[in-house]
Amino acid sequence: MSAAEAPPRPPHSDAHITLYRLQACPFCERVVRRLDELGLEYQSRFVEPMHGDRDAVKRIVGARTVPAIVDDETGVAMAESANIVDYLDATYGGGE
Repeated sequence: MSAAEAPPRPPHSDAHITLYRLQACPFCERVVRRLDELGLEYQSRFVEPMHGDRDAVKRIVGARTVPAIVDDETGVAMAESANIVDYLDATYGGGE
């Protein structure tokens, strides 16, 4: 699914990245750390803890796994923390 098909962003948010995540998830925290290191604004959307109940995430990235991001700036929607960190580095200048 493309970013254009993602649920609308709340009007009070200027961030163009939405992060779908779980509380206390180490893979999600890895992405949060990278977003913070790169100084990127983002909106967190906490998802259902039960894997089978994460239909919103599945509609967006095709899987029920978290973390997942939608970047409205580039149209990218993806899951898997390592892939997300690589994408953020390549797109927003981390490149380490």
